[in-house]
Amino acid sequence: MTAYHPPTALPRALLNREDMRAAITAHDFGTVFLLARAEARISYSKIAAECGIKPERVGALARGDGSVTTFQKIATIADALRIPGHMLGLVPRDWEAVEQPPRQSAAPIGTTGTTRDGDSTVRRREFFKTSATAGLAAGLPELAPPAIGRRIGRDVPDRLRQRTARLRRLDDVLGGGDTYRVYLGEYQSTKAMIREARYTERTGRALLSVLAEQAQQAGWAAFDAGKHADARGLYEASHESATEAGDASLAGNALAFLAYQRLDGDRAAGVETAEQSCRTAGPDAPPGVRALLHERLAWAYAVAGDEGGTERALSTAQAALDDNDGAPQPDWVAWVDRDELRIMTGRCWTELRRPLRAVPVLEDVLARYGDTHARDKSLYLSWLAESYLAAREVEQAATVASRALDLSTGVASVRPRQRLEPTLRALGPHRDLSLVAVVLERARA
Repeated sequence: MTAYHPPTALPRALLNREDMRAAITAHDFGTVFLLARAEARISYSKIAAECGIKPERVGALARGDGSVTTFQKIATIADALRIPGHMLGLVPRDWEAVEQPPRQSAAPIGTTGTTRDGDSTVRRREFFKTSATAGLAAGLPELAPPAIGRRIGRDVPDRLRQRTARLRRLDDVLGGGDTYRVYLGEYQSTKAMIREARYTERTGRALLSVLAEQAQQAGWAAFDAGKHADARGLYEASHESATEAGDASLAGNALAFLAYQRLDGDRAAGVETAEQSCRTAGPDAPPGVRALLHERLAWAYAVAGDEGGTERALSTAQAALDDNDGAPQPDWVAWVDRDELRIMTGRCWTELRRPLRAVPVLEDVLARYGDTHARDKSLYLSWLAESYLAAREVEQAATVASRALDLSTGVASVRPRQRLEPTLRALGPHRDLSLVAVVLERARA
């Protein structure tokens, strides 16, 4: 029995055409609609009905007027035209799972479900991805951009901030390669709203604050996906918007993101920017903000080899967490807690080549850190593996590196493998050990 396709479903041959693939990848839906009518004989009225777009809007897009940038509309069009998620930078769509027979797991019942090549781990992660995306999208309120010149109410920034907070949860289970376009679309939509709508001065400042938050979210996803120039541009735009909005906490956080990037090329500039981020937010920033910025400052000091500065910054971050009296914190620091600070502590001691301090901290926290946070856990395990190797515990380092490889498989982030590479190279001279040989062969494959 063949699966049902709506009348707008694009033929597979057309989806595979180079010009169609290029248009889909670029989110150029005007060209997609044009080719759909010309090559698949799908009328604009049918496309409009299935995609929830007015027919005149479909025609305008096909003529090159305007664009589609919001996550909801991109997802709706993808589902109506049966465009696979991977072509749009999205996770697999729900209908893909329905129309394709499920693969059988190679693991027998009662096992952990992880096969030699990690297939079951990847499938389980894909399930979490799809579930997270579907659940979040279902709960997002529709916020259509206002017509040019239309006044918007003071409730809109709060609604946008709530929406941004919900979308941020995607980062818990997805890598930047999956989320970048989603977050960038939200940022661009808010930017267009600021440009085209009318509002009071107070609402305008609130919108700029939301824009700064969205720029940081998109910048982080770009950084995670290896798009470093895009990330830098978004962080700089965020700092500008936050400063204009008078939001010192977000302005400081934008600088902290820039510091993280600058450490790779110029450690002194990275440290200076991290210090500036703490001064910008100031001592009156919410405790969670102060904790986040000072733990990032600690990391900058550690990369620069400043052990005393690292300890002072970590102590300040801990004091900020202790200062939390339960008052509401910005959602973008909700993930900063004592375990997060302990992980950063372990990372810093690893960077400072103090494995006897790093290993117990990382082992303790990672023992209760969920595998569904695959990208983050694989990253943190890479520091643990590095510390074991620094302590000359070669086989234990290989075991941890193998676990990190398992978790990073299928994650749309460049960072776990980049972090593991130095440890894998350092394991090379020990390939006569069976555990090491196995992990190096897996990494090579």
